[in-house]
Amino acid sequence: MIEVVRPGPLTTVQDLGRPGHAHLGVPCSGAADRPSLCLANRLVGNPEDAAGLEMTFGGAVLRFHRSGWAAVTGAPVPLRVGGRPAAMNAPCHVPAGACLEVGVPRIGVRSYLAVRGGLAVDPVLGSRSTDLLSGLGPAPLRGGDRLPVGRLPADAPILVDQAPVAPLPEEPVLRILPGPRDDWFTDDALGVLTTERYEVTAESNRVGIRLTGRPLRRAREGELPSEGMVTGALQVPPNGMPIIFLADHPTTGGYPVIAVLAGRDLPVAAQLRPGQKVRFRLHGGR
Repeated sequence: MIEVVRPGPLTTVQDLGRPGHAHLGVPCSGAADRPSLCLANRLVGNPEDAAGLEMTFGGAVLRFHRSGWAAVTGAPVPLRVGGRPAAMNAPCHVPAGACLEVGVPRIGVRSYLAVRGGLAVDPVLGSRSTDLLSGLGPAPLRGGDRLPVGRLPADAPILVDQAPVAPLPEEPVLRILPGPRDDWFTDDALGVLTTERYEVTAESNRVGIRLTGRPLRRAREGELPSEGMVTGALQVPPNGMPIIFLADHPTTGGYPVIAVLAGRDLPVAAQLRPGQKVRFRLHGGR
């Protein structure tokens, strides 16, 4: 059992989501930075899809009622276990009764905590993820919450003592594929998108990253009939400011999508923080 002494600004339970329910209006959800959660799970010997914690801007303090192994990945944060410094991207042993303290990241937004055995909260539609848009899954953590921990077979060893991780970029360049509705914009809109710098606003969350910068002008007015949306879509509302859809995005939308992020750049987008600058370029150098 793990007790939440302090949850930080926003800490949620996440696994790899609940795909296959978009026709019911249920987003996939799951970890916004999936590779970081998968790495944390591998470091403690879990399957990659085990449930862990996604911590937005860190700040969490967790007490382990039984000894266990944990790993923290994603946005780099200072860590302390039982009052002593611990390393990121590495398994660390937490004695019974000790607290794991997570600091605040200097760069990036989301850090991930995996515990050996995984978090055994009740699944909803096959996933333990918190979906902030639909309200499915466990509520965001509060002080005093207790999280059950599962068990792994004795022959599931911890095989890695440290994982090399590339640093997060200060000003990312995200690759995009045009469309499906780039024809709703002026001929120069994609050129504007791929030459200007955009800034992340404070209204960003797990649903989407809201950007401000030079507006993308439309060639057509009105709204589309609602159509399916994917993670990484750059939807453009009437003000011309693009929104990058993240894990909890709605499954349909009526604003045109000018482009979609390359899948490999979704984890980078998930780590964008308010005030950070970002650029886009056409995938493949077009």
